[in-house]
Amino acid sequence: MANENKSKRTSYIMLGIALFLILFGDLLAFAIQTDFGKVKVSDVRFVGESDMKTNALLYVPKTATAQKPAPGVLCIHGYLNNSGTQDGFAIEFARRGYVVLAIDQPGHGYSEPPANSNAFGANDGLLYLRGLNVVDKNNIGLSGHSMGGWGIMQAAKKYPDDYKAVVMESSNFATINATFPRNLCYVDGEWNDFAQAWYGTPTVKEALSSAKLEATFGTKDPVVPGKLYGSFADGTAREFYLVRTTHPGVHISPEAVADATGWFQSTLQGGNTLPAADQTWWWKELGNLIALIGMVMLLFPVGALILRAKFFKNIEEEAPEKPKSAKGWVWWISAIIMVVLPPATYLTFRLYFTKVWGANFKLAPNQVFPESITGEIMGWLLLVGIIALVLFLIWHFSANRKATGSDYGLKWGPKLDWAKIGKSFLLAFLVALAAYITLALSGLLNVDYRIWIFNIKLMSLLQFRIFWSYFIPFLLFYIILALVLNGQLRPTRKGEAMSMKSEMAINVGLLVIGFLGFLGYFYIPIMLGGPHPDPNNNLYVIIAIQFLSMFTIVATILTYFFRKTGHIYAGAFLSALLVTWIFVASQPIFVAM
Repeated sequence: MANENKSKRTSYIMLGIALFLILFGDLLAFAIQTDFGKVKVSDVRFVGESDMKTNALLYVPKTATAQKPAPGVLCIHGYLNNSGTQDGFAIEFARRGYVVLAIDQPGHGYSEPPANSNAFGANDGLLYLRGLNVVDKNNIGLSGHSMGGWGIMQAAKKYPDDYKAVVMESSNFATINATFPRNLCYVDGEWNDFAQAWYGTPTVKEALSSAKLEATFGTKDPVVPGKLYGSFADGTAREFYLVRTTHPGVHISPEAVADATGWFQSTLQGGNTLPAADQTWWWKELGNLIALIGMVMLLFPVGALILRAKFFKNIEEEAPEKPKSAKGWVWWISAIIMVVLPPATYLTFRLYFTKVWGANFKLAPNQVFPESITGEIMGWLLLVGIIALVLFLIWHFSANRKATGSDYGLKWGPKLDWAKIGKSFLLAFLVALAAYITLALSGLLNVDYRIWIFNIKLMSLLQFRIFWSYFIPFLLFYIILALVLNGQLRPTRKGEAMSMKSEMAINVGLLVIGFLGFLGYFYIPIMLGGPHPDPNNNLYVIIAIQFLSMFTIVATILTYFFRKTGHIYAGAFLSALLVTWIFVASQPIFVAM
C-alpha cells in the first residue's frame, strides 16, 4: 500500500511538472512572439484571387495604424514546413515595426491543398498584405526560404510595382538576374544541402566565382559576401550573405536573421532603428521546446493515473523480472541489426515505395493517401517492420522456442485477450487526447510545440480525416517494433530485468544511434568543405533530422508502457497515434480535396 501511494504521489508530481513546463513554455513563447504585448499576432484565413483558402500568422505592431501605416513583409516558408518555421524572421521583422504576413503554402499547415500550386500562395499573400489599411503599400518586402523563395519570385514577376525589396533565404538562384528582382539580399548557408542542384558547383563557396553569380551581382570578379553591389535607387542593389550553417539551419541562424532584418531596414522606409543584432526570437524557440518536453513528459503520469482506474486495472501487470530475450552475442548481433537496418534502408525503401508501389498500385498521392512524404515514410517503415518480424521469428523458432506469447507481452496467459487489447487502445487514445487538449489550449496563444523543423501541430478537420488512412499501417510497424524491443531485445543484467531508466536509455540508443551516424555521414563532409555525398537525396536527409526527436519519444513510450502493463499494445497504440498525428499535421497534401 505504501508503494502504491508513493507511485500515485510520484505521478501527480510528474504531472504537475509537465503542466508547469507546458504553461511556462507557452507563456514564454507567447511573450516573445508578441514582443511583450507590442505586437498583435493573429491566425488569419483569407481567400485570394485563386479562390483558394490561405492560412497565415499576421503580426501587427501597435505602432502600425491606419493613420500611420507601416512597411509590410510577406514571409513564406519552404517545402514541408509551415508558417511557424519562419518565426525567427517574422518576429524580428515585427519587432522593427513591420506588419508581417507569414503564410502557410498551399497544402501545408492549414492552407487549402494541393501543395506546390497557386504560386506557392505568394500572389494571394501579397494582395492580402497590400489590402491591409495598416500597411504602407509603397514599402513592401518579400522574404522566402527555399521553395518560399520560388513563390516570392512569382509574386515579384506578376506584380513588379507592388514590392520594394526581396530577401531570399537559401533558395534556388535560377530565376534571378542583374535587374530582377528589385533590391535583392540573398542569404545562404555555407553548407547548403542543395548547392550542387542550385549553383551547379560542388559547394556554395565555389559558386561565388561562377559566371551566373558574377552576372547577377554585376561584377566580373568573384562575388564578395557582405559587399553591396548595384544601387538602391534604381532597384539593382545586390548583396550576398554567407552564414556557417546548412539549408534548414538558416531558419535558426541569428546571423541570417540579422542579415535579413538589416536589409529591410536599408530598403524599406519606416519602422524603427533597432540594431539587427538585437534578437529575441530564439527565446521563443526555447519556450516551444520547453512546452514540447512538457507535453512528452505529460504522457507518462497521465497513463499511470488512468491505469489506476478500476476499468483499466486488469490490463496492468508487471513486466517479467526474468525476460526471455536474446542474451550474449545473439543480443549484440540483434541490437546492431536494429541500429543499422532503419537508416541503411531509409533512402532505398523510400524510393522503392515511390517508384514501384506508388506507380503500380496508385498508393500515393490519392484521395486516401494524399500526403506523398507521409506515404513514403509509411512504406519504408512497413518494409523495415516486415524484415524485423522475419528476423524475430527466425530467432524465436531457432533459439527461443520455450518463450510464450506472455513472455513477449503479446498474450494474457495462453491466449490473446481482445477485450484487454481494446482497453489498451482506449488507454492510449485517452493519453494522446490529454496531450492534444494541452496543444489546443496552447493554440489559444497562437503557439504550438516545436524545435527547429520538428513540430507538433493541431490537425485540421481534413487532416483528422486523413489521419485514419495512415494510422493502421503505422500501427502495424509499431506493434512489430514493440515486440522486437520488449521481446527479443529487452536488456538484462545477469538474467534479471534492468531498471526502467536503463531500459529507456538503451532503447533510445537502439533507435537513434543509427540515424546519428546516418546524418554524420552526410553532414560531416559538407561541414569540412566538401560536396554533398548524395545530392539526389538531400531533401530526405533533411527529413531524417526529425527522426532523432521522433524515435526518442517512441523509445521512451514503448519502454514505459511495457513496464507498466507487461504488454506491448498500449505503447504501440500510443506511438502510432502520436507519430501519425505528427506526420499528417506537418506534411503537405498533394491532392485537391
